[in-house]
Amino acid sequence: MDLSVIIVSYNVKYFLEQCLLSVRKASESIDCEIFVVDNNSADESCSMVKSEFPEIKLIINPTNRGFSAANNQALKLATGRFILILNPDTIVEEDTFCKCISFMENHPDAGAVGVRMIDGKGRTVQ
Repeated sequence: MDLSVIIVSYNVKYFLEQCLLSVRKASESIDCEIFVVDNNSADESCSMVKSEFPEIKLIINPTNRGFSAANNQALKLATGRFILILNPDTIVEEDTFCKCISFMENHPDAGAVGVRMIDGKGRTVQ
């Protein structure tokens, strides 16, 4: 497994759906597993994930465990050589994962990689 993507979600159904569509596209050419950890959303997020993204490994928490604890739940199950913790309001470009994996493989001393972030108006986020 090349990449494990972990997304913690809480009442962001619309954003999560857009995020997962982009993650699905970006992971087409790599060996990837995707986790969504839902922190007791009340907006039908889990139903959407189950019906539209059956390949997703969905962890449903009966309470809001918080961001760190939820990430740790998926980290314990992740099998990827690389781990990406991704916010659910993020859209990734189609080549983002391939570029990041390539960078990490070509820079074995690197412990992490960051990417340029662009807001909804096309401006670089500082």
